[in-house]
Amino acid sequence: MFEVIRNSWALLFGMMLLMVGNGLQGTLLGVRGDLEGFATTAISIVMSAYFAGFLFGSRAAPEMIRRVGHIRSFAALGSLISAALVLFPVVTEPWAWTLLRAIIGFCFSAVYVTAESWLNNAATNENRGQTLSIYMIVQLSGIVAAQGLLVLGDPGGYTLFIVLSVLVSLSFAPILLSVTPIPPFESTSSMGLLEIFRVSPLGCVGIFTIGGIYSVMFGMTGVYGTQAGLSLSQISLFAAIFYVGGMLLQFPIGWISDRVDRRLLILAVCIAGTVTGLLGAIFGSVYTLLIAAAFLYGGLANPLYALLVAYVNDFLKPEQMAAAGGRLLFINGVGAVMGPVLVGFALQAVGPPGFFLFLAALMAGLGVYAAYRMTVRPAPSATETESYAPILPNSTAVALGAAQDYYAEASGEDDDAA
Repeated sequence: MFEVIRNSWALLFGMMLLMVGNGLQGTLLGVRGDLEGFATTAISIVMSAYFAGFLFGSRAAPEMIRRVGHIRSFAALGSLISAALVLFPVVTEPWAWTLLRAIIGFCFSAVYVTAESWLNNAATNENRGQTLSIYMIVQLSGIVAAQGLLVLGDPGGYTLFIVLSVLVSLSFAPILLSVTPIPPFESTSSMGLLEIFRVSPLGCVGIFTIGGIYSVMFGMTGVYGTQAGLSLSQISLFAAIFYVGGMLLQFPIGWISDRVDRRLLILAVCIAGTVTGLLGAIFGSVYTLLIAAAFLYGGLANPLYALLVAYVNDFLKPEQMAAAGGRLLFINGVGAVMGPVLVGFALQAVGPPGFFLFLAALMAGLGVYAAYRMTVRPAPSATETESYAPILPNSTAVALGAAQDYYAEASGEDDDAA
């Protein structure tokens, strides 16, 4: 682990700054949108636009980088992000914010592809699992730290948007000054959506569901906080605690997943998430209980993506994993685009409790489907399952590809041992 940090500390530090900038924008825009008088449905569309841009960017970025190179792409897209962030308080119209969020989502997707490519290229077969773990911790730490900035300025002014722009700009310096060129992207075969669904119906449904859950946690906490009448400091802690829970519970859930029927663990996580969501909806007016619900729900939901990816890989051959990864990202992205829009309708229909009711409903639906799948398909034995790799739902094809490499390497080691 120390070797990974020593060799890639500048890249990891730059990525943390980048996550601070990206992690704050959703919460800040949710609060600022309320101050500007945006309707709940309008701000939910604004939040959804980021994930639409991210989904498109994840598919277009590799070809763009092939054409102009990693460094040029990275610098150009970073400049666009910085410019877009300072335009939010200048053009306070929902249509303009939607366009800007889509541009930022596209650019961040391509930036992540570039940075993750450098990081993956620096990893070896021996430390790839540790690299993924450290990268996940850096991502979550950046998002958590970002929420603390919310209380340092007036959301109704310009300062916080300028700070975001500066942080994003500064993040490029350690990355661009420390990395070396990497090999070009390699084309991989792809699996059809129906083919991957036949391989793992539960995995596909689950990854679609977790896309919606993650986008709501990442983009709509500020909207919920303003509707619930929380102060800025309370919104800041509320938004951060989802990821604190994810950071602390990721590894225990991963450890358990390698030792039991993963469907049983998915079902248990969904049951606990459903109960937690219902408690958040019922007792959300009590702030300490609200924070407890956010911690538990985030701790359960964040590791669920990696758990589902590992479950899908249990039914794939190592040579199929890379091809399946692209389809899983697409499925996750479609769910992410829909999440903020649907929770926006829930908030408009029933008020603040609609936020947690929506999250509870998604967990409940996935839990019911997991229970059904347990009745129609036997589980692979524990000796046949692949190792759990900690990745987040906002990962690009590169990070997921690194995880797939880790799965394939672990599978090869298991075969050799056998």
